[in-house]
Amino acid sequence: MHAENLDLNLLAVFDAMFREASVTKASQGLGLTQSAMSHALNRLRAFFDDPLFVKVGSRMEPTRKAEGMRAAVVEVMSTVRQQILAGARFEPALARRTFTLCMTDMGELVFLPPLLERFKKEAPGCSLRTLQVPLEQVEGLLASGEADLAVGSIRAAPEGLFHQRLFLHSFVTIASAHNKDIGATLTRERFEAMRHIVVSLTGHSAESYDKVLEDQGIRRTVAVMTPHFLMVPLLMDRHSDLLATVPRELAEVFARLGTVRMFEPPVPVPQFQLNQHWHPRFHHDPAVIWLRDVMKHTFEHYPHIITQASPPSAKTRGRTGSR
Repeated sequence: MHAENLDLNLLAVFDAMFREASVTKASQGLGLTQSAMSHALNRLRAFFDDPLFVKVGSRMEPTRKAEGMRAAVVEVMSTVRQQILAGARFEPALARRTFTLCMTDMGELVFLPPLLERFKKEAPGCSLRTLQVPLEQVEGLLASGEADLAVGSIRAAPEGLFHQRLFLHSFVTIASAHNKDIGATLTRERFEAMRHIVVSLTGHSAESYDKVLEDQGIRRTVAVMTPHFLMVPLLMDRHSDLLATVPRELAEVFARLGTVRMFEPPVPVPQFQLNQHWHPRFHHDPAVIWLRDVMKHTFEHYPHIITQASPPSAKTRGRTGSR
């Protein structure tokens, strides 16, 4: 087995199969036809004399030999991207690439529609993929290049990441449109008497998005805790006695659909900062620089930001960067 007999382009196929666990998705991410992807995978199997990826249910899972090479392949691909390709210009109009964003389901609702419009105009050959993963996995995904950006209110983001503010968001309380017990305003007494939905990515109330209410002395009866913002209006539709305190941007989407009514919380709730985060290894990657600029320019004047919000600034806690 000689190194000169291995087409190094096949390492990109290897890397894509690890990330996607699907021949179809990997081919789309690389801009190959499914036939070309299958041919490349067969060449890899022949070279290493191993199936490398086998079908398990709906996924293509790595064999023991492939798993043993995973760290080395990721390292090689990272080196190629950072030390070789980083010197090349990124041409969005000609590029064929999948960009991966770590975000919540609420983030998808807020960010994806405007981003898809920008991609359609500026980078028609590129696509977007989203991941919702535990916070402790975010840094590893960004460091390996499996994700390009993490976007959202990541209040405990690792200090080693660069981050930049996109915009501020405020909170409102929502109730089912079918709830007849609430008048024009929501009093503190009514708020505390009703049952609540709490959104927490970790499953712990101490790390919920609306923990600030308890910090201000509000007493709540939590009926259900979920990591999914989009479950909130569905639960309210079946249980009209529930309340939830959520980001205003999300509430406005639900309100336009006629499923909920919006109220100011009974106590002032501080705004939260939405940031984009990236790993220092990809700080100078032309493609990731382009993506960060698209995110910044698309959302720094997001239309639902209240007028008293301070101007965007990249000078925030920890490491920062404007590109």
